[in-house]
Amino acid sequence: MNTAQLKQDIIDYCKTIGIDKIGFTTANTFDELKNRLIRQQELAYQSGFEEPDIEKRVNPALLLNEPRSILSIAVAYPSKMKIRVVSKRGERRGIFCRASWGTDYHLVLRDRLQKLEKYIQSKVPEAKCKSMVDTGELVDRAVAERAGIGWSGKNCAIITPEFGSYVYLGEMITNIPFEPDQPMEERCGTCNKCVDACPTGALVQGGQLNAQRCIAFLTQTKGFLAEPFREKLGNRIYGCDTCQTVCPENKGKDYHFHEELEADPEIAKPLLKPLLHMSNREFREKFGRISGSWRGKKPIQRNAIIALAHYKDETAVDDLIKVMTVDPRPVIRGTAAWALGKIGGEASQQALEKAQQKEEDEEVLTEINRGLSYIN
Repeated sequence: MNTAQLKQDIIDYCKTIGIDKIGFTTANTFDELKNRLIRQQELAYQSGFEEPDIEKRVNPALLLNEPRSILSIAVAYPSKMKIRVVSKRGERRGIFCRASWGTDYHLVLRDRLQKLEKYIQSKVPEAKCKSMVDTGELVDRAVAERAGIGWSGKNCAIITPEFGSYVYLGEMITNIPFEPDQPMEERCGTCNKCVDACPTGALVQGGQLNAQRCIAFLTQTKGFLAEPFREKLGNRIYGCDTCQTVCPENKGKDYHFHEELEADPEIAKPLLKPLLHMSNREFREKFGRISGSWRGKKPIQRNAIIALAHYKDETAVDDLIKVMTVDPRPVIRGTAAWALGKIGGEASQQALEKAQQKEEDEEVLTEINRGLSYIN
């Protein structure tokens, strides 16, 4: 088998199926990463969404028998919407992060990887392949860094020279021994803009993230959001792009290569008030195709309530009173009570005082009292 020719054939084929960059590396264990992951675990900096078995995250041989190489792929996504919608008084909007603007990238990249697997097996019938995207065992960024896709930035994202950090990553372990590509030299230098700009100080230092403080993680949780974080959320209803938008390497980077990754502005930047009363079915019909819907409507609704408080949107008071009064979920009722206190006004105060007499859930009562303390 001429692996050098096969490698070039794969690179050429990738261009025809919507893979914007591909790199090759060995299937050796990720020894340095293992130490970092253990340290993250000790510091309780993990999100809890990761593969819990660190050995599986660093040892490809536990995932595929006799692996020889790993292929890393990158697909670029847009950083700007082609059609813009504006948030205005009475029609305030929330925002999903850029990585959730188009069709769920897990589906898009899995499709690309399946095509690539079939292509490789058509060339080498005995080839074994195991592909994964984001939710797989391996750490996408570690694979991409070693395969020369880009360097690992201080914002903990892979930064490519071509597309900045606006790329989705996936990988494929195989038993074919490809010549590995060279890792890229880190280019962040003395720049510390992402660390300085992080709204919650989640970037502890360049290259180290405390996921428990990261807004991107916090927007996906389902319980009450700690009050200091509510103040930092702004109008974000899923994810956070601050550490990407301030990065000099992302300046002017905006690529529209793939139609399925384009934003529908009414989905990527939706009106907030209609979100409060959406049924599960309505939520799935509108948002089901994007990655930001994976945790269901509850976190999105909670974040939408916080965003209305951020705007101090007086036109939302009636909606919030209804939510606080009739919604069966304590987190949603309580967050609505807090938001009413933040917005203020006589109607909010009267509704909170009335709810104070009827509410039986202790956590919700705490939020009602907190809301009243803002008004009084």
